[in-house]
Amino acid sequence: MEQVQSDQNQKMKRGASIIAKNWLHLRMKQKVLIVSSEKHVVETQILKEAFMEHSLQVDLMLLEEKGKKIGIFFDKNENIFEAYDVIIGATDYSLVTTKAVKRARAEGKKFLSLPLSTNNGQSMLTYDFLQMDTKKSKMMANVIKKYVDEATYLQVKTKLGTDMRFRKKGRNAGFFNGDIRDGNGFSSASIELYVPIEEDQTNGVLYLDGSLGYIGAVKEPVRIEFQNGRIVDIEENEDGKRLKTYIESFDDDRMYVTAEFGIGLNSFAKCVGNCYIEDESSYGTYHIGFGRNLALGGAFEACGHFDLVTHEPDIYADNRKIMERGRVLVPEPQVF
Repeated sequence: MEQVQSDQNQKMKRGASIIAKNWLHLRMKQKVLIVSSEKHVVETQILKEAFMEHSLQVDLMLLEEKGKKIGIFFDKNENIFEAYDVIIGATDYSLVTTKAVKRARAEGKKFLSLPLSTNNGQSMLTYDFLQMDTKKSKMMANVIKKYVDEATYLQVKTKLGTDMRFRKKGRNAGFFNGDIRDGNGFSSASIELYVPIEEDQTNGVLYLDGSLGYIGAVKEPVRIEFQNGRIVDIEENEDGKRLKTYIESFDDDRMYVTAEFGIGLNSFAKCVGNCYIEDESSYGTYHIGFGRNLALGGAFEACGHFDLVTHEPDIYADNRKIMERGRVLVPEPQVF
């Protein structure tokens, strides 16, 4: 038992070292804050030790458990990060879309989203997907970003029957690869290309077969219908009922609104429902984000944000096919 715990600690230290060296590029004069909770006290201590090899001041902010509505606290306290140069959001739920993070970014501070939530009891710091080459993911993002930025519409089809259309006129894609330098001071452990789509322009049918985000893997595909940017119908099977209950638990009707289109770019990740950050990062998947998207470049406010992940999409930017069965088409996508 002691050997197992020792192995886990070593893997956590490996993950923390990757984050410190390859993602944050810390400097001694920078003041660093790790935001987490008592649930993750061991992980945050390991992160702190790794960061202190590169920075003289690393503080912890451990919050009481606030669940999926934790973002409300950081909306009400926009200036909470004022004293720091680098902030790491290591709570269970992402802080990316909160007003505090938006303000910190506007003030030139660095922010890394590092949600530690998992469904199998394994520390996220031990997951192999942290080893993804940041340069490779950046290359893949740039291959398709220019076509997405030039397009007005994005369309997705899958072999199960998904046929959806998103509009993003005037909104450009961004990408996360962990490295805050590549993200101009802003990144996430979710290695992906993201698009803050127009919130009232999503239409079609999704056959969800990957992940329900925070609540785990899909056991049986769920048919979900969208009209004018909102979910209007969820199939009444087991996973459909789980999803509907989850959305209703926010007590916020805005959580039915589509706000983000994402493409996973991490070839080390697997979409198996153990860790939502790994699920939505997994190469060969795409995801739809719901709720708040302010920090992603959108214009929609809600009490939270969650994602649904689907396997092997064919993706079109206007009439140009940029992915086929979940694989990026390079060097030049085929035009139809």
